[in-house]
Amino acid sequence: VLENQDLQDLIKPQKVEFRSLNFNSTLHWQPGRAREARGTVYFVQYKVYGQSTWQNKDDCWGIQTHVCDLTNEISDIQEPYYGRVKAASAGVYSNWSLSCRFTPWRETMIGPPTVTVVHSNKSIILKLQAPHSPYKRKRGSKIPMTNYYDLLYQVFIINNLLDEQHRVLVYEGKDKVIKIEDLRPGVSYCIMAKTYVPLLDRSSAYSSRQCTVL
Repeated sequence: VLENQDLQDLIKPQKVEFRSLNFNSTLHWQPGRAREARGTVYFVQYKVYGQSTWQNKDDCWGIQTHVCDLTNEISDIQEPYYGRVKAASAGVYSNWSLSCRFTPWRETMIGPPTVTVVHSNKSIILKLQAPHSPYKRKRGSKIPMTNYYDLLYQVFIINNLLDEQHRVLVYEGKDKVIKIEDLRPGVSYCIMAKTYVPLLDRSSAYSSRQCTVL
């Protein structure tokens, strides 16, 4: 019996946590201390905070990977959720390992906007598009993140003659089309943008650099 108890403890999943980008939400965990235990499989359940019954995630029942996509199961973005994982190896089952409470609306990371650069002779015109959520309208198009948050765009410009770290904030606001004027012809400029959520005081990562020579 002792050996089984030891194995139970050794295979118990560690560090169960939600990670989420634009409401694409996955549960991640690390294997237990018995990393060499081959053939360990995992079982995932989830529930809304305050509910008594856990729901099985059928696609993540007896899996060998350490990640489970719960995007569709936790689509009520204002609700707090829990996930939990248990492991089985050689007929022995671990106890459940519980995640922290996770509320998608509060905790999802927002992605950067998509930036398209159109340049004329002394100015750069940018078109910005907010990231999309995984959730769809009735007609099938994905709902943009601007439906869920009051988003601002932050646009930065890098003059390539200057130091790479010298990023200048040239615009912050909601416009989707922005014109940056009074630029020098023949100089290479790079544009990067972020999405900013004032209510949560949270910024996205930078978008990929778009460079252009006027």
